[in-house]
Amino acid sequence: MARPAHRRPGQSRKAQYSLFAAYVIAVTGAVAGLLLAVLSVVDPVGFAQLRVASQEVTAPIARGTRSVIGSISGIDDTVGAYVSAGTQNRRLRKELADTRRELVATSSLQEENRQLKALLKLQETDKTALANGYLLTSTSTSSKRIALLSIGRNLGVAAGQPVRGADGLIGRVLGAGPSVSQVLLLTDVDNIVPVRRARDGLPALASGRGNGDLDVRTLNIANNPFKPGDILVTSGTGGLYPPNIPVAIVVRRQDDGALARPLADPGKVDAVSVLRPYTPDNIEAQGLPGPATPSAVTPPPAKAP
Repeated sequence: MARPAHRRPGQSRKAQYSLFAAYVIAVTGAVAGLLLAVLSVVDPVGFAQLRVASQEVTAPIARGTRSVIGSISGIDDTVGAYVSAGTQNRRLRKELADTRRELVATSSLQEENRQLKALLKLQETDKTALANGYLLTSTSTSSKRIALLSIGRNLGVAAGQPVRGADGLIGRVLGAGPSVSQVLLLTDVDNIVPVRRARDGLPALASGRGNGDLDVRTLNIANNPFKPGDILVTSGTGGLYPPNIPVAIVVRRQDDGALARPLADPGKVDAVSVLRPYTPDNIEAQGLPGPATPSAVTPPPAKAP
């Protein structure tokens, strides 16, 4: 005899057990919930202790679940950071390049302001200043050390006039055009400047080496008293360059003199002043002090016997 296609749960022992278990669980849950509700009303303190105890039992499970969730979240953040690392690196490199450009521009402006302020102060105190301008270009590898000045005959610039920066002597005007001029730099081999040591007035001659440095020799070849750190200024001897303009600092002593470095680097100087040539007529007209002579120096008092 064939079995019927659809059988009721009562005809299957397994189905009966499953249905019975479901009823038991449901009744047990309802009874437990009712008891807990009654307990919370009758004995709130005991219900609170029971709730704390249940939380202590479930705490390890909560910790494990939190750890798993945190690990998954950390993996997501790591993957996201790895994916966006290229974009972040490009953005940071661009910001760094922009910051460097701004820093260079700011440093250049600060240096230019310093030079302009120094020149303004010099012009207020030095009556030999004729005009101010800018060094446009300067040669660094040519055998002739020449710079191009942004002013010319339009402002009274003429050949033979001294040129100085805020830090010291630059050279002299070699030739003047209508709006630009050529300056023979201090470091050119054809430029010889009478100088003196600032601390004691020792006279000497400074001549360019053609490589950015100066040779310094005393008038007495047998005497070589120079030391590194000695400051040299113009002496005014022979005219052209006014006295007391900073020229160079001694960096090394040599057999026949010293090696010095100009205090005003033409490659870094922007603003310069063109001065009137230092001549006896200019000295008398402007009331400038001339170069020191032996008769003008006050002799020291004689020692008592």
